[in-house]
Amino acid sequence: MQTRHQVPRAAMADAENLNRLYLMKSVSVLRATYQIRLLTFRAVSEGLILVLRVPKACQFHPDLLQLKKTSGVIAREDF
Repeated sequence: MQTRHQVPRAAMADAENLNRLYLMKSVSVLRATYQIRLLTFRAVSEGLILVLRVPKACQFHPDLLQLKKTSGVIAREDF
């Protein structure tokens, strides 16, 4: 991706293992942020699974739940 001024933009996963991208967040509520949307796009494009590692008490915002449902590549892992 590129910005208006043609500067490349991307998001990196915290870890990658075989067919999984891992993103670790220590928050109480998680939204479908730009980073998560970019990683979801990458996961769909490359046939990967995006694993969101969050605290057990973390709630997914409705926009993230919708992205999870429509993309089919987002998984949740509690710690």
